[in-house]
Amino acid sequence: MLALALGGFGIGTTEFVSMGLLPLIAQDFGISEDQAGHVISAYALGVVIGAPLISATTGRVPRRRLLLILMVAFILGHLIATFAAGYGTLMAARFLAGLPHGAYFSVAGLAAASMSPPGKRGQAVAYVGLGLAVATVAGVPAAQALGHALGWQSAYALVATIGLATLVSLWFVMPHMSEMKPTSMRTELGALKRTQVWLTLALGTIGFGGMFAVYTYVAWTMTERAGLPPALMWIPLMAYGGGMVVGNFVGGWLADRNLDLGILFSLSMIAIALVCYYFTSQFVVLGIINFGVIGFFGSTLVPSLQVRLMDVAGDAQMLAASLNHSALNLANASGAALGGAVIAAGYSYSAPALAGACLAVIAIVIWVPTTRLRQRLG
Repeated sequence: MLALALGGFGIGTTEFVSMGLLPLIAQDFGISEDQAGHVISAYALGVVIGAPLISATTGRVPRRRLLLILMVAFILGHLIATFAAGYGTLMAARFLAGLPHGAYFSVAGLAAASMSPPGKRGQAVAYVGLGLAVATVAGVPAAQALGHALGWQSAYALVATIGLATLVSLWFVMPHMSEMKPTSMRTELGALKRTQVWLTLALGTIGFGGMFAVYTYVAWTMTERAGLPPALMWIPLMAYGGGMVVGNFVGGWLADRNLDLGILFSLSMIAIALVCYYFTSQFVVLGIINFGVIGFFGSTLVPSLQVRLMDVAGDAQMLAASLNHSALNLANASGAALGGAVIAAGYSYSAPALAGACLAVIAIVIWVPTTRLRQRLG
């Protein structure tokens, strides 16, 4: 479990570290920060494409071997990024690094669930996701500090080192998972025929979008609206990461107690926390605390969604579980776009929180027929 979580730590670190390195990348390649921002989009595109593509086509590959292959690709992407001599090469490297993201969490989550005792699947999946949550507290700040001190390339070199440590750990401690049955591409693609799979993905894409509508613009909200000195922006980001770590464990516990009610609880609390943030974000201390609460409840939602996808996908669990990460990355893109549209319309930097709360409410509306349909089908 620790080796699987270490891989999640590396993936979580690389997912967010580029955001703080964009000025350095732009300066080094002589491009605008807007162009440099495409580096983030390239990684997200790799996640969205790689998750379903790899999961659908590798069902017959033994799970331990697949995890090792995915981590090799992850390391290779970061080594290319470390030595990238041009903007195009860096873009290609970030796309490559994003390809294993969703498939890794899919296979790791399924492996962890299969090794867990009865009634503990949610906590097992949460344990794997703990690496990503811890990355927001420790990995991202460390990589960004290294990147600013020694150059942006050193941040990607650090992530490659984490990937190498994961590869070695998995090689020595990961069992061969011989009891996990292989599947065919046809079987995995069967998940796309299941209404419950699509409805669960909609819950994640829409319900989680509000989180990114706030997270994307938190720096402007806390500095321009609340008056927090820019040098102290690490405090709200640390609060958010701390909330994610604790929320990840609570989310696993909720998933094992009552899956559907756990999702409803998380969505409801996300909506409430986002509305509260609209009012508290004008105060430094209250805004930071509230931002941490948003990270907490957002993180409680992820294990329940992952386990629910495993339950409703039948034999196509690998593809369904990987699609969860595609959905969350779509939530990232759509939430950021929605928040940007609200600000561009002339509203305050805290207004995206209300738009995000509306998304959570829409997800709750979708939850009602989703749950009733599943109960009707038994």
